[in-house]
Amino acid sequence: MHQRDDPTVAEEDPAAALIATFTRTAQALFSAGGVESTLQAVVDLAVVTLEGCDYAGIFVSQSRGVVTPVRTDELVGNADALQIEAGEGPCLDAIAQGTPCYAEDLADDPRWPRFGPAAAAAGIRCLLALHLSDDGTLGALGLYARYPSAFGAVDRAKGLILAGLAGLALLLARTHDRNAVREENLHQALTTRALIGQAQGILMERERVTAEQAFSILRQASQHLNIKLREVAQSLVDTGERPRTGLPPLA
Repeated sequence: MHQRDDPTVAEEDPAAALIATFTRTAQALFSAGGVESTLQAVVDLAVVTLEGCDYAGIFVSQSRGVVTPVRTDELVGNADALQIEAGEGPCLDAIAQGTPCYAEDLADDPRWPRFGPAAAAAGIRCLLALHLSDDGTLGALGLYARYPSAFGAVDRAKGLILAGLAGLALLLARTHDRNAVREENLHQALTTRALIGQAQGILMERERVTAEQAFSILRQASQHLNIKLREVAQSLVDTGERPRTGLPPLA
């Protein structure tokens, strides 16, 4: 038996176990798909791969403020709301400073006098916030624990690796989503052009008008009926009825 085929080797070799864990993590993140599914994969994997992590969520910085789009438990949403309400907390600091922020015990951490005691009372004693970015500042990955000092050096190192992998996965996911939107817009544009061309052909044959005149009829109907040009064309193709323009027919 080769050494790498022996399951006891991984158990005895922490480095090999760590590599195996994050190989699986990377595969899961990079195959998650779109942005939302990738974000959910990040928080789910955090709870699975970090021994001290009970809950996880992601803070996202937007123009209208900070939101928590994904989380593994409602307790995370409550804790994040406390940070937003207090205007302070590890996740907010991680976003603002672009660096990890570790709260070993929120019950008596002087950095967050309003948020810390409120979070401890809600059942969160320890919080590791990791700056998360792709092609810009996205937000923070918040790792939550019910007990103080939950994240040792190994867990904090794993968290940093996870956040780095998540940033790369999110960059790919966002690129994928943008490409999908562009492809859909192109498809819609081509479909609309073909539909309008079909409607023009019907008018040209029926009313003995030019392509330019036929298009003018469709445009006038769109303005008169206050609907999109595509909808006017679709109605003509479906019903065969000349669209109402509010003007007399062309001579």
